[in-house]
Amino acid sequence: MEKVMDEKRKKQYRELGLTIAYYRKLKGLTQLQLAEATDVSRTHMSNIEAPNGKTSVSLDKLFDIADALGIEIKDLFDFRK
Repeated sequence: MEKVMDEKRKKQYRELGLTIAYYRKLKGLTQLQLAEATDVSRTHMSNIEAPNGKTSVSLDKLFDIADALGIEIKDLFDFRK
């Protein structure tokens, strides 16, 4: 059961990262610009967006990302199928 949860969580992290990247590109921002707007390093932003990674991100940082992208936080969890 734990392995199934790990795979599910890994998929959720991937979808979250891809959604952040989608909105970032839609706004015409680079990873560096979004990183600076949210007070994280470009490397950390890259890791958050990386489809193969599982980088944790705080809820506060997700609020910052949503604000910087001009979207509602719920939009970050509206994973595109």
